[in-house]
Amino acid sequence: MAAGAAVPGLFLTFSAMVLLIFASVSAPTWNAVRFLTTTVDGSTTNFGVFGYTGSTTHVGWYFPSGVADSTLNNDLFHNLTGALILVPIAAGLSGVAFLFGLCGAAYHRVGTVFMTLVSALAFLVTLVVWVIEMALFGVARDHVRNSGGVADYENANWLVLGALVALFLAFFASLCGTFGSYRSRRAAY
Repeated sequence: MAAGAAVPGLFLTFSAMVLLIFASVSAPTWNAVRFLTTTVDGSTTNFGVFGYTGSTTHVGWYFPSGVADSTLNNDLFHNLTGALILVPIAAGLSGVAFLFGLCGAAYHRVGTVFMTLVSALAFLVTLVVWVIEMALFGVARDHVRNSGGVADYENANWLVLGALVALFLAFFASLCGTFGSYRSRRAAY
């Protein structure tokens, strides 16, 4: 192995990628992973990146009529739901950082340098999408609660937060890994 110093950043970028992939396939694709769960008039709805329970999968969606009124179904909230596409984009960036990290760990320092740069970009994208989804689903949660329904944050919020922390640590681990030893040991003959 060319650089053992790149391995911690490699592991952390892989972890972030897996967490973001799980968050990306949230409801309506996989109802076990969701950002928000609401119960209004006995009907439970799970919300995810590409829609909610019973909706078609698409980028940018409106809240269902039982959960929201015109307050949550304006253009601002529709655009915020469209911005959730940043979750799979951050997963892709984490994957690219992981691939660069593999090159850095196996071959050359340049791979670790690129892993550092791409993990920093993935961190920034994940930070932006985490703030967006917490604001979006926080307003929706409060709106449903004020209307007499039940609404709770769910596991996808914490998956994205875990990925955010992993990418933050991956940046610093890979930054330190760029200064590791990359010389191959030569056998004396």
